[in-house]
Amino acid sequence: MPATATLSSKYQISIPKSVREEQHWQSGQQFVFIPKGKGMLIMPVPSFEQLKGIAAGADPTNFRDRNDRF
Repeated sequence: MPATATLSSKYQISIPKSVREEQHWQSGQQFVFIPKGKGMLIMPVPSFEQLKGIAAGADPTNFRDRNDRF
């Protein structure tokens, strides 16, 4: 059976322990909510250290700048 949670009267949801442990989520961690059809995708906000090297090997040629927008 999938993990479920209930929205409280204060509009809060407790993330089930099984989900927190599987995703290695910690207390105080920040999350972003992304609308997805009739649902919502919740993802942890990455730190700057986690983003380091994300664009390694990207081809910077032929990119658009603000000056060429309509």
